[in-house]
Amino acid sequence: MPDGTKVAQAPEADVLTVKEYKSGDKPIWCPGCGDFGVLSATYKALAALQLQRHEVVVASGIGCSSRTPYFMSTFGLHGVHGRTLPIATGMKLANPDLTILVMGGDGDLMSIGAGHFPHAAARNVDLTCIMMDNQTYGLTKAQASPTSLMGHKSKSTPYGVVAKPMLPVLFALASGATFVARGYSAKPNDLTDLIVQGIEHPGFAFIHVQSPCAEFFNTYDYYDEHIKDLPPGWDRHDLKAAVDLALTEENVHLGVFYQEERPSLSKAVRQFEAEHKQFDLVEYVQRFS
Repeated sequence: MPDGTKVAQAPEADVLTVKEYKSGDKPIWCPGCGDFGVLSATYKALAALQLQRHEVVVASGIGCSSRTPYFMSTFGLHGVHGRTLPIATGMKLANPDLTILVMGGDGDLMSIGAGHFPHAAARNVDLTCIMMDNQTYGLTKAQASPTSLMGHKSKSTPYGVVAKPMLPVLFALASGATFVARGYSAKPNDLTDLIVQGIEHPGFAFIHVQSPCAEFFNTYDYYDEHIKDLPPGWDRHDLKAAVDLALTEENVHLGVFYQEERPSLSKAVRQFEAEHKQFDLVEYVQRFS
């Protein structure tokens, strides 16, 4: 991961290109991994927005997709498994001017980190959360994940998955996320546009990305057949329609399911600054004596 001091001190070019956002460390993902497409789309989105590298933090947990910070010349934080959202929330509250990308997989965000997700969404923390969903635990060699389809046979489910899969888009909508979208790693240009919109959105933006694992659970053919854009004239401000589609969709729809404007956590908590007073430790301790 790039040295923080070097990132902060590095001179910015007049126009930042995709190349400037690359760290120089080569991705170590397996050939054909969908995460390459997500990384490419992320580079392009940052370049399109001309975001200064020292003002961007890429935070992650554990998993194949969570290696992303190493491949970017921005600030990066490779955190604890499933704890990226609370870490990113703290960073955003401490410095609201930062652009923070949370990069994770279906295991990191929908399993061990699932308890943090609804709170980050409900609080409307101004983060862009990009979830790379390959429906398997690729890093630990092909166990079933929370989004694996019923019947899927893996090393951890040799007779097939019996649990109903998590629906990340529905989960985000039900949790109160103010921007919910889905992309496909094999369509990096379309995904770039979604990431740009997510970063520009002033609140919790969740982008679910179907990102196949070519090594252990290759679903490219399946998604190539089932991918479909949202219906023409789709109203991204209709929450009920978004929930209904997420519940019933037979195809895998791409685009912005839902968006609304609501005060972000950073803005909401700062309205209490006028009530701030110096903490008196002695007085506080006496309350318990």
